[in-house]
Amino acid sequence: MTDNVLELKGVTKIFPGVKALNQVHFNLRKGEVHALMGENGAGKSTFIKVITGVHKAEEGMIFLDGAEADFKGPKDAQAAGIAAVYQHPTSYPDLSVTENIFMGHEMIKKGIIQWKLMNQEADKLLKELNADFKCSDEMGNLSVAQQQMVEIAKALSTQARIIILDEPTAALTKNESEELYRIVDKLKASKVSVIFISHRFEDMYRLADRVTVFRDSKYIGTYQTDEITNSDLIRAMVGREIKDLFPKTEIRRGPEVLRIEKLSRTGYFKNISFKLHQGEILGLTGLVGAGRTEVVESICGITKPDAGNIYLEGRRLLIKKPADAMKEGIVLLPEDRQKEGLILSWGLGRNVTLPGLKKYSRRGVINEKMEDETAKGLLEEVDTKAVSIFDPAGSLSGGNQQKVVVAKALSQEMKVVIMDEPTKGVDVGAKAEIYQIMGDLAKKGYGILLISSEMPEILGMSDRILVMCNGKLSGELSREKATSESILQYAMEKSEKDTERSLH
Repeated sequence: MTDNVLELKGVTKIFPGVKALNQVHFNLRKGEVHALMGENGAGKSTFIKVITGVHKAEEGMIFLDGAEADFKGPKDAQAAGIAAVYQHPTSYPDLSVTENIFMGHEMIKKGIIQWKLMNQEADKLLKELNADFKCSDEMGNLSVAQQQMVEIAKALSTQARIIILDEPTAALTKNESEELYRIVDKLKASKVSVIFISHRFEDMYRLADRVTVFRDSKYIGTYQTDEITNSDLIRAMVGREIKDLFPKTEIRRGPEVLRIEKLSRTGYFKNISFKLHQGEILGLTGLVGAGRTEVVESICGITKPDAGNIYLEGRRLLIKKPADAMKEGIVLLPEDRQKEGLILSWGLGRNVTLPGLKKYSRRGVINEKMEDETAKGLLEEVDTKAVSIFDPAGSLSGGNQQKVVVAKALSQEMKVVIMDEPTKGVDVGAKAEIYQIMGDLAKKGYGILLISSEMPEILGMSDRILVMCNGKLSGELSREKATSESILQYAMEKSEKDTERSLH
């Protein structure tokens, strides 16, 4: 009798012109948390779709409890006890939690939906997960973490014994991630097997018994998590050593390009003042909710500050809307690239040229040849991996989508580049490439404001670091003096008196 509840042998999935999976292997034991890691484009998403019955492999075999399985579709996989919880929950925001949990497998007796029974079962599942909301709550009113909890409850309601969690912590705060870890520990104790897909090493080391690595659609190896080091894992994932993940070069700081004076917005931030110079990477960090993104939104005209001034090259600006900031050369790469940075259904080229479309048109007619040549050149400059500039942006990996956002910024006349969480949800190889692009932009004399929650990123790329706490700047550190401890000391909540003292 095999110990494996799930096993894949030599599975290959072919799409026109590409092998999305190439002879991959994988096995999962009962009650095990098994991490699956690899760069974007390594084949992880296709792997999920094959074992959940969305795609059928051309070659290879899938075994459940030692017996060969043949899924004709998602219903077959669900009936076999396999469920997936995705990074972006596919929920119905206007419906209740109960309706979302039982969508597609409602309890029906003699043609009548058993609402009382369904609500009772939903309440039972939520109680098991220690949920702090009710089954009658509207899904759209829940946080991302709570919506993921509903998706896990939905999986459990189908009697799932194998649950796939796809990048579940990517959009969660540290506290929310800890709550998810608790839920996964509970699933493991209940002998549910979990496949945990993540870019974050801390997720893997905290939860997983073993880790399997895919690279370039191929199986690289399976390792015990307590026996593999970060450097070994990186080498397995990218096929090379990343000795210098942060390619920071010393650049002579140029003149002041941006100055913020006593910028305030009631309820969000107060008296924010700082300077940014040409060729400088200025880090802005703090705990989630400190007010970093809100400050940036006011600088870029997304929201309106109540007080304060913005100066560009010594000239006071009056920014009423984002177009005003863009016209002046202040460009924002937003945190949520999919919702705010790209139109996913559009081709890469049109995404890149969209901000400056007037440059390619005459008398209302777009010169498509000029537009395409410009987009192609910019996409190549940031080394975007795609077949064509006409590929939809939504078809690319997270790292390559971020490169398209950078190319889009380069299509404009820039002076200040604001990067809000530029490597969020991006694998380690793509991170190194984005840091290289960031360094290249600084060399060209752009002033870069880097907003990040990742401590290694802030320490590795910043020339100076500003720390926010409770809507205020609580400290400034030079690159030489900055440490994780000193940043956290400023970022942690202080008394009003302490915060005021640190600002003087």
